[in-house]
Formats: sequence, structure tokens, C-alpha cells
Amino acid sequence: MSNEKVYPMTKEGKEKLEQELEYLKTVKRKEVVERIKIARSFGDLSENSEYDSAKEEQAFVEGRISTLETMIRNAKIIEDDELNSDTVSLGKSVTFVELPDGEEETYTIVGSAEADPFEGRISNDSPIAKSLLGRKVGEEVVVQTPGGDMTVKIIAIK
Repeated sequence: MSNEKVYPMTKEGKEKLEQELEYLKTVKRKEVVERIKIARSFGDLSENSEYDSAKEEQAFVEGRISTLETMIRNAKIIEDDELNSDTVSLGKSVTFVELPDGEEETYTIVGSAEADPFEGRISNDSPIAKSLLGRKVGEEVVVQTPGGDMTVKIIAIK
């Protein structure tokens, strides 16, 4: 097998990527091709900003399609039975509080392909996740962040 990166993800995360890929291939790709056709009809391509914009979008869409195909091809699904219920691991939600008097925060640790911090889904490659992986409820963990070290106490794992 090649040395391609493995993308750990949940079954739902893979399905979401497959849906995005399908949309890009069947809908978005056609829309961009149509934009290019219309822009060509405007004449001189050397001074045609519509054409340039459509070609840039086409490059982005094709790049995203290629990325998604690689991620899906190299996906490793995180199975529920692989998860130890009392240890922080990929696919688990962990609730912690920053010491001494921070607020509770809950994040689900997912593969980089699924990460969305605004939805509470952090990459297993992030500093917080790296510090928490393998830990148990009640443990205090020092997390190294770009803004400096912080100490957190794990209060729940689901």
C-alpha cells in the first residue's frame, strides 16, 4: 500500500464527505462549466474578469473534488466497539473545565477531515485533543496552546 495519509472519521463524517463530493461532481461542476461558456461569449478572454473568475472557481472545485476523493479512499471508520468508554479517544465527546475557575467546554474529537470547531468538533491533531487523548475522567491535563499552557480537568467522556 502507498504511504498516503489515513483519515480517521466517523461513519457519518464519511457520508457527509461523500454527499459533498456527489454535489460537486453532479451540480457544481456543471454550473462552473456553464459560467465559463457564458463568459467566453463576452469576447476577448485577456480582459474578461468573468472568465477569469469562472476559471478560478473551476480550479477550486476540481481541487476540492480531488481532496475529497483522497480522503474518502483513505478513510478509516472509527467503530463504536473500538472505543473504550472511560478513556478520551477519537470519536468521543469530552467535557472539561479550565482550572482554576473556567467554564465547562465540550468537544468531540474527530479526524481532521471532520473537524469544525464552530460545531464543537476538534481535530485529533489539535493541541487540545493531543493533550486529552488517552486520559480519563478526573485527570488534570496541561494543554499547550499557542497562547500558552492551560490546565484543564476532565469531567465527562461520552
